[in-house]
Amino acid sequence: MSEVQYKSDLTKLIEILPPKIRRTIYDGLLDEAIEIVLDIGRLPEVRLGNGKIEYLGTDTVTSDEIDYITSKIPEFTSDNRSGLAGTLHRISAIRNRQGKIIGLTCRIGRVITGTIACIKDFVMQNKSILFLGRPGVGKTTKLREISRLVADELGKRVVVVDTSNEIAGDGDVAHPAIGKARRMQVSQPEFQKDIMIEAVENHTPEVIVVDEIGTELEVQAARTIAERGVMLIATAHGNTLDNLIKNPAMSDLVGGVSSVTLGDDEAKHRGSQKTVLEREKQPTFDIVIEIIDRNTLAVYKDTAEAVDCILRGWPVTPEIRKVDREYDFKKPIKTEIEKTIDKVNELDSRTKNPMNFSFNRQAYVKSVKNKKSIYIYAVSRSIVNKIIERLDLDVEIARNVEDADIVIAHKNFAKGGTKILSIANEYRLPVYFVRTNTMSQIQKVLKDALHLAENPDFKEAKTDFKDDSELALDEARAAIAKVMEGAESIELEPQPQNIRKLQHELADSYNLQSNSIGEGNERRLVISKDEEIM
Repeated sequence: MSEVQYKSDLTKLIEILPPKIRRTIYDGLLDEAIEIVLDIGRLPEVRLGNGKIEYLGTDTVTSDEIDYITSKIPEFTSDNRSGLAGTLHRISAIRNRQGKIIGLTCRIGRVITGTIACIKDFVMQNKSILFLGRPGVGKTTKLREISRLVADELGKRVVVVDTSNEIAGDGDVAHPAIGKARRMQVSQPEFQKDIMIEAVENHTPEVIVVDEIGTELEVQAARTIAERGVMLIATAHGNTLDNLIKNPAMSDLVGGVSSVTLGDDEAKHRGSQKTVLEREKQPTFDIVIEIIDRNTLAVYKDTAEAVDCILRGWPVTPEIRKVDREYDFKKPIKTEIEKTIDKVNELDSRTKNPMNFSFNRQAYVKSVKNKKSIYIYAVSRSIVNKIIERLDLDVEIARNVEDADIVIAHKNFAKGGTKILSIANEYRLPVYFVRTNTMSQIQKVLKDALHLAENPDFKEAKTDFKDDSELALDEARAAIAKVMEGAESIELEPQPQNIRKLQHELADSYNLQSNSIGEGNERRLVISKDEEIM
C-alpha cells in the first residue's frame, strides 16, 4: 500500500465529517488514531493507540451532525455497521429504543505490513491456524496480510469470508490489501456459517480466511471445512487457549473436552482424581497463536499436544515470537532433537572414513545446547553468574522479563500478586522458584529450568554443588520412585526438622503418605502409599 493510497483513505473518512468537526482536525492527529467517537450531547473524541483521548473542539455533537454523516455513507446493515467504499474504515451506529442513531464509532482501518513476518514459517506450512486475542490487538490486520501472502507469494486459491467487510473493506471491489485473494461478502452476521460452507462447495478454494468465529454453528462449519482438506485461517473470541478450552461452544475448535472416568490403577499412576477431562477429538486447527500485544505472539505449534497438557495440568510453554525481531526461515524449521540427530549422523559418517574424522567434543556439546535467556527476581545475580561460569552454561541474564525465556524468582519475595509474575504469566513464561539464595539451591533450580538432566553429557561437566538438604531430597526422590514402582514403604536417614519438612513437601507433591518416626537425632521419615505406617 503506497503512502498516497494511505493518505487518500484518511481523506475519505475526514470528508464525511461535519465541517465544524473537520476544521478541528490538525495535521498528524489521526496518524496514531484508532477511532473517532461521536455521541449526541458529548464532545467529539479521537481515541489514540496509546490509550489517550483527544477532544475535537469545545462544542458537543448535535443530532444534525449525526444525520450529516449518515447521509454520506451506505445504509447500516442488521449489525449496525457501515463503511466507505474502497477503504478499510468502519462506521458503527448506536441507536436509542426507537431505533434513531444517537452515536457513531468511526473505526480507522489501516494496512499495516510486516505484522506476520515473525510467523511466516508457520503460515507456509499449509496448516490451519487460529488466532486468539483481545479486541483491538490486531487479529484482523494479520488475517488481511496472510490473505495477501498466501494468494500472491504462494499462489494458492484464497477465499476471504468477509463478515461486515472488515477484512477487505466496503464496496464491491475488494481492497488491494488482500492481494489476489477473492472475497465473499456476508449480508448479515448470522449467515457467516452458510457462506463458509458455500465458499467450499462453489469456489474450490485451497485456503479460507474467516474473522471472528463466535457461535457453535460457525464452529461446526469450521470443522467441516478442515475435514475437506482446506487450509483454514481464522480468529475466534477468547484471549488465550485456556479460555477457549473452557468455553463449551468454542472448545471444539481445539478438539473439544469430555469427562472420562479412569480406573484405580490409571488414576494412581497419574496422581489424579478418577474423573478427569480429556480431549475428545482431533483439533480443527493445527496451530494456535495467541496475540499478547501488537508486538508479541505466543505460538502453540501442536494444538493437540498443548490441549492435552493443559487438561492434565502439565506445564506447556508456547514459542514467543516478536514482530520487531528478524527470523531466518530459509532453512527448514527443525526441533532441537532433530538437530541433535543430524549432528550425530554427520559425526557417524565422518567416523566411517578415518581421513575425515575430526571430533571436538566441546564444540559438539555446545552445538546441541539450547541457548536460553533467564530473568532473575530476588535471586543473587553473583551466584547465578558463578554457576553459569562453573557449569559452562550457554545462557544469558535478561534485563527485562519481557525478553526472557525463563523466570527464576525467590519464593519468599514472589507472592501471587507480584507484578513480575503477572508479566511472566501474560507472556507465557515458565517460572521456577528458589527457597534460599544458596549455591546448591540456585544451581538445582537452574538445572531444572534448563532441562540439563536430559543432556547425557552434562554430568561430565565440572563438579556440582550439593549441600545436606539437596542430598536428603535426592534420597527422598529415590524412595518415592521405589514406592511408585510398588514398594510398601521406604525409611529414610535421620534428618533435622527443617530438612524433614522439605521431604514431607516432596512426598505430598506425589500424593504419597509421609510420617516422621523416631526421637531426637534419630527422627526420620517413612514414605508409603498407605495412610497408616505399619
